Amino acid sequence: MLTKRIIPCLDVKEGRVVKGIQFVELRDAGDPVELAAFYDQEGADELVFLDISASHEGRETMVEVVEQVAGKLAIPFTVGGGINTIEDMKRLLRAGADKVSLNTAALLNRELIKSGADYFGSQCIVVAIDAKYDETLGSWRVYTHGGRRETEWEVVAWAKEAVRLGAGEILLTSMDSDGEKKGFNLALTKAVSSNVSVPVIASGGAGEASHFLAAFEEGMADAALAASIFHYKETSVSEVKAFLKEKGVLVR
Repeated sequence: MLTKRIIPCLDVKEGRVVKGIQFVELRDAGDPVELAAFYDQEGADELVFLDISASHEGRETMVEVVEQVAGKLAIPFTVGGGINTIEDMKRLLRAGADKVSLNTAALLNRELIKSGADYFGSQCIVVAIDAKYDETLGSWRVYTHGGRRETEWEVVAWAKEAVRLGAGEILLTSMDSDGEKKGFNLALTKAVSSNVSVPVIASGGAGEASHFLAAFEEGMADAALAASIFHYKETSVSEVKAFLKEKGVLVR
């Protein structure tokens, strides 16, 4: 059985880490380079860096900041935001990223997933999915452009398609739960985890250590990502891992 991963996330806007609730009301959470160094020492298994306004603003991820963050890390590092071409991927991987996260661009150009996986290997390609419950659909709908635009895709259908095209991992965010600290969306996480053959990272809603346990046991997630509870020192990666070990969950 694979060990479960705990992953802090740096949502970066204009060079600063920010955090909001349901993708709005952003507030400052610190310097990305300092936070990266802190999480590396804290025992995080990986780090995710998302330039959250890159696709919306139509610009590339900040390569210089990525280089500085990578310089502080000995753990795997995923970067997303504004990646539209193989050249963009090369640039970020050269800057120190281990994986690239595709969200909006993957939906606008599905071939990008396949060409990225063919060129770098599936293990390098993470497809990030922002999902929001839709009453009329009776399931979750996929959104793009930082949660600003609704698509025609239902979440499980899109996750399966992304994996078919070569995604090696799914980063699944519940827009409904994001920043609420009431727990991960377990129904959403389980729906995707049970339908794809690649690891699923649960994201959106972590408020305490027990929420990570639920994501792994009930949501069937392979990893769980959190931001605000770590950034604002409400709990720590080491405390979450200690709790999970107590409960018999395999963690690093």
